[in-house]
Amino acid sequence: MNVILKIVTLCCVLCITVVINAQTNPALSGDLGNGTFLNPILSGDYPDPTIMREGDDYYMTHSAFDYLPGLVVFHSRDLVNWEPVSYGLTSYLGSIWAPDICKYKEKYYIYFTVSGRGNFVVYADSPYGPWSDPVDLKIGEIDPCHVVGEDGQRWLFLSGGHRARLSDDGLSIIPGSKEKIYDGWVYPEEWITECFCLEGPKLKKIGDYYYYLNAQGGTAGPPTSHMVVVARSKSVDGPWENDPGNPLIHTYEYQERWWSKGHGSLIDAPDGTWWIVYHAYENQFTNLGRQTLMEPVEITKDGWLRAPLGAAVEHPVKKPVASQKMTDKRASLNEFRIGLDWKYYKKYDPERTSVNDHVLIMKAQGENPAESAPLMFVAGANSYEFSTKVDITDKATAGLIIYYNAGFYVGFGFDKTNKFRWRKAVTKGRSSHKGGNSLWLKLRNEKSVITGFISYDGINWIKEDWANEISGYTHNTLYDFQSILPGVFVYGEGEARFSNFEFRLIE
Repeated sequence: MNVILKIVTLCCVLCITVVINAQTNPALSGDLGNGTFLNPILSGDYPDPTIMREGDDYYMTHSAFDYLPGLVVFHSRDLVNWEPVSYGLTSYLGSIWAPDICKYKEKYYIYFTVSGRGNFVVYADSPYGPWSDPVDLKIGEIDPCHVVGEDGQRWLFLSGGHRARLSDDGLSIIPGSKEKIYDGWVYPEEWITECFCLEGPKLKKIGDYYYYLNAQGGTAGPPTSHMVVVARSKSVDGPWENDPGNPLIHTYEYQERWWSKGHGSLIDAPDGTWWIVYHAYENQFTNLGRQTLMEPVEITKDGWLRAPLGAAVEHPVKKPVASQKMTDKRASLNEFRIGLDWKYYKKYDPERTSVNDHVLIMKAQGENPAESAPLMFVAGANSYEFSTKVDITDKATAGLIIYYNAGFYVGFGFDKTNKFRWRKAVTKGRSSHKGGNSLWLKLRNEKSVITGFISYDGINWIKEDWANEISGYTHNTLYDFQSILPGVFVYGEGEARFSNFEFRLIE
């Protein structure tokens, strides 16, 4: 089944009576090819979406966390089909949270938080890059959002209901300008949430009002934690009036397909309709990370925002713009486009890799898979398998991996005489093989159960005698805001060549 990465802007909604069963239907999100799309619009780990429009073009980016290159910028013409076009960050600063992409005059900016270090910005003359080195704004709080006031003053809104004045060039904060201007919306005390956590501000001017969206309730924790709340004012200075219909977006029941819905950004379609883009975990598959969803927003006669779908966001929805369905983005995985489809964990060294005719050559690094900084991609599926031919030099160990963080990963690999497997980042098995410096490897993920296969010819596969279950590899148990990502690694000395790469969905 072809699947696509995308984001949407719609004017009317078509609800289908058949409920999509997240546990039995491995189909991914996106353009269904019949004038409708199915959430998520970006499947897999694409949290904290931020989106902007320039004419008929849309650009979006997400939290990078510990992956590099980071702040991947996606482009779309229809808000449904998306393609990565650039990346804004190549140096590891720390975990990257909740960016905001915008254009001011002739420059593009991505404001973002580095966990424990404050807020930064990169800028470019085009969303296609190249992007500048990161600039430290030297201000605390998290989740920055750029907005221009009615007097032309540039502002950076931040978590906790704070804001600060930006310099004219947007690259520094006016000293002493930080102030608190909003206290959030008090939700019912009987609601089950992770924390009050006033964060994720996003502002949009529509008509006479600035609409001030915030995330509350905590980004993970219980399924009913997260939400998007709305306040409005005719001035960026306030006062801010909370929407009597709050929250705009929220998960109310555990049986819903999408949990912890929140962190929303508003975007308009060419026909003047409005949409909200946000993230959510998939019920029973929270180890895939927070996925990007979209649904229509209505403006009431008295000027408030309403998202009428509710739990019906699980059903097909009419596309906002007629367009031709694109090829599944993952068809490009065997091109090894580093920074677009493929990314490292924390350590990015462009000198380590080269790609020639769909063959990835990667230099060894470290003494185990974690120290090797695995090269990974977002699978965006509950069930899939991926395989490749691996050729190694004499002192290298290479293989396949499904990685959460340095302490929690599963996978297997080989050196010139032995196979090895890892569970919870610990070597759990060793056995000999007959392939010498060359083996075909395959990893299969069937609803969080991981199994491995080897082959000596790429045709006849031998199943390994082990299996691991990793549904618990999630932020709620392990923190770090990560997800499970499949990928390749090589450590020791020398290098490995990865060729004949194939990714396949399992129906």
